[in-house]
Amino acid sequence: MAEQLLEGVRRSRSDGGTVILESLLAPMAHFAVRVAHRRGLFRLLKGGRRLTAGEIGEALELQHRPVEAVLAAVTALGLLEVSDHRYGLSALAEDYLLESSPTYMGFLIDLSEGGPWSLAMLEQAVSSDRPQRADMNFANFEEQTAFARVFTRAMHSVSFGPALVWPELVDLSGVGLLLDVAGGSGAHSIGACLRWPELRSVVLDLRPVCDVAEEFVAGHGLGDRIGTARADMWADPFPPADAHFYSNVLHDWPPEKCRLLLEKSYASLEPGGRILIHEALFDDDKTGPFIVAAYSVGMLVAAEGQQFSGRELGELLAAEGFEDVKITPAGAPYSIVEARKP
Repeated sequence: MAEQLLEGVRRSRSDGGTVILESLLAPMAHFAVRVAHRRGLFRLLKGGRRLTAGEIGEALELQHRPVEAVLAAVTALGLLEVSDHRYGLSALAEDYLLESSPTYMGFLIDLSEGGPWSLAMLEQAVSSDRPQRADMNFANFEEQTAFARVFTRAMHSVSFGPALVWPELVDLSGVGLLLDVAGGSGAHSIGACLRWPELRSVVLDLRPVCDVAEEFVAGHGLGDRIGTARADMWADPFPPADAHFYSNVLHDWPPEKCRLLLEKSYASLEPGGRILIHEALFDDDKTGPFIVAAYSVGMLVAAEGQQFSGRELGELLAAEGFEDVKITPAGAPYSIVEARKP
């Protein structure tokens, strides 16, 4: 009888239930990174220090059970290493979670505290097709100076690592002056100028953002090669340049607004001028990569835009008259989409 009942039950065709579980439970593990950052775990272990779970709990004033849970999650994500029951920072954590590192991403974690990625906000964004974070409205940055500084430093967190990668892969030897449109902290201008010693750059952005950019530029000793232009990219003319650079800019806007920016770049550039777009790209069929798909869902909540595929950006560029579209992978999940004004 039991065998007959079993025959009527279809077993799942894969281990796919794990994917569903991970989608539900993974946020808890990632929240553990925020908790560890806020509590000072990574700072506690800097300098090669290795401590037991008990020593960590004592230092952070936490009980045994929560310490073990947080340590397990953070270790599973590759941020800690364990040897002889002692926890130490992995190279990944040293590179991205210590303030002394130039690629420190703690500012981004700070920005996300209480962050925009709640289920209620996503539900509302899906229902209304409108962003749900009024504080992330760039038009208000001139008045919201304090938040503009926080946001710009957070974006530097996520930008500076990739900014050290793409200039190694793109030939800028023929570019004298780069216009970094909505360039934020100047991370990409800094990365490009560190790699190409003859290059100069101008970061075009709003006033409080340029104030932060000048601090980062000065910190790298590049004040004589990287300037700022306090401007509204929609309303103000672009200053002369040999090439225009956009990083994580077009994904903030719907295609019709992206076309306005590309049209403006085309009109501003001289014949032979180049445009370079640095974005996390979908595959052409938009079936992945997963991190880009997740990024695009996040854009529903935080902005008006979405992630594009390389083909979509190429079509937008071609529609404005740009030629010789080329796509160069530039360290996952990013690529450079490049084109030239004939």
